[in-house]
Formats: sequence, C-alpha cells, structure tokens
Amino acid sequence: MTAALPTRDAIVATAQESIARGSKSFAAASKLFNRPTRERAWLLYAWCRACDDIADGQDHGHGMSVVADAPERLVRVRAMTEAALAGEWVGDPAFDALRIVAAETCLPHGFARDLIEGFALDARDWRPRSEADLYKYCYHVAGVVGCMMAVIMGVSPDDEATLDRACDLGMAFQLANIARDIEEDDRVGRCYVPEEWLVEMDMPPGQHMKPPFRSRLAILTQRLADRAAAFEASARIGTTRLDLRSAWAVLAAAGIYGAIGRAVAARGEHAWDHRVTTSTSAKIGFISRALGEALRRRALYPPVPRDPALWTRPRR
Repeated sequence: MTAALPTRDAIVATAQESIARGSKSFAAASKLFNRPTRERAWLLYAWCRACDDIADGQDHGHGMSVVADAPERLVRVRAMTEAALAGEWVGDPAFDALRIVAAETCLPHGFARDLIEGFALDARDWRPRSEADLYKYCYHVAGVVGCMMAVIMGVSPDDEATLDRACDLGMAFQLANIARDIEEDDRVGRCYVPEEWLVEMDMPPGQHMKPPFRSRLAILTQRLADRAAAFEASARIGTTRLDLRSAWAVLAAAGIYGAIGRAVAARGEHAWDHRVTTSTSAKIGFISRALGEALRRRALYPPVPRDPALWTRPRR
C-alpha cells in the first residue's frame, strides 16, 4: 500500500517549526500577517532555510562548517528546486513548501533561481572585490527574497517599483548580517567585506579579524550599517503599497533587523565579542511601534522617487 502524502497543513506545520528554529526575529514578524500570507511566508522561509542549510552544512542556520562537496550540494539543491517549480512532488517538506507557495502565488521562477545563484557564488569560494560585488551578493542571497515576499503579500510581479523597495529591505537585512557575522564567516574562511575596502584600510586579506586591525574593521562595520540604513529607509516607503497587516509585519522586521546592524556598529571593535541579538522585550517594542507606523505609513513615508544613488536589482 502506498503511504499517504503529507497534506498542505502538515507541510505548513513543518515550515512553521523551521522558522521558529531558524529565526526568532522573522518568526515574530510573520505572526502579524493575515493567515494566508503568514502560512506562505513560512513555506517560503522553509525552502530558503533548507537551501542555505544544505549549501553550508548547517542546521537551521546554526553550526556553519566547511563543506568538501559544495558543487554536489548545489546540484542537489538545483534539482529539487526545479522539480518543485515544475509542480512535482519532491518528497522533502522544504522543497514541497516551495512547490505549494509557487503555485499559489504565481511566483516568478526566475526569483527562485536567482537565490540559488547566491549559493553558487559561495560554492565556488567567491569573494566580493568591490562594493558593487557586495551588492550583487546581497541581492542573490537576500534582496531577491524580499521580492518573493512581496509577491506573497500580493504585489504584482510586474510592479517593478514596489519590488525594488522590497529588494531594498532584503539588502538591508543582509548587510546587517554581514556586519554581525564577520567573525563567524572568518572561522570558515569566508569574507564578504569587499577587498577594496580592506585594501583601503591597509588590512591584508585574511587578517582582518586579528586584534591590531579591529579598530579599522569597526570603521568598515559602520559603513556597512550606514549602507543598510539607506536601503532600509527606501524599503519603508514601499510599505504604502501593502495592506495594513503586511505593512505592520514588514515594518516590525525592519525595526528588529535594523537594530542589529546599529548595535554591531555601536559596539565598535568589540562587535564580535558576543553575537548581537534582539531580546524578546525589544522585539515586542519594535512590533508595538511598527503598528503605529503602519497606521500612519502614508504620512510618514510619502511616495518620493527612489534614491538613484542606491544600487538597483537586475531586471529580467
């Protein structure tokens, strides 16, 4: 007798568990969506998390390690992703989560493939040389997730202006992540601070975490935080195109993650003594303030043109 396939509810429940384990910040913000959007956000997160875990040998974002078979892992991720996008039953809850959410939202398949390209950069031991390279990486691993989330929230795939703002929020999140995780990345031989920035500060490649260079690295961390803040400010303007609950969730996430980047920068050369996190009470505070922002978003964030100086995602 053939075993019954998992139901949508079962896959949603597994996805909810994944976000609870992988990101307390995103889990908290996701609860502010209406139920259909909330469930689809969990489904998308589960797939993104699984791809990242497979690529980096992690468990829900924890315990990143050096993997010897990165190209083979990437082949596996691509194959399961393509099966999910084709509407096939994959047999892995995270990839079946993508199958469900892609079908329900008409998610552009190119966005999912763009995320995989971010893992491909890591698989070939890629490093950003310039600031433009840094933004390219941030787009592929996070900015495009902002685009996919916007589609899940009801934004048309043809609404390029709103998708740009959604991408901006993902860019802000990733820049904050890079600043926070410099020491963790260094332990596995990675560095996402552009080589040109390190040269500017007279820091030899691979030596940036050494004590003599901490004060110079703190300057670059502040630069990352400033860049993140610019993208975050742009993203907030895009919330006027969302329904109230979606805007509330986005603004809460922006507040929570924005605080991480600012905290890393404020700690200076001690930023990596302990991992920067946001307490439960602080999350509650950001969620509360975000509701007020969401209610007044059209007054707080008038629809001014996007800053032309900001990096812009690639068009298809």
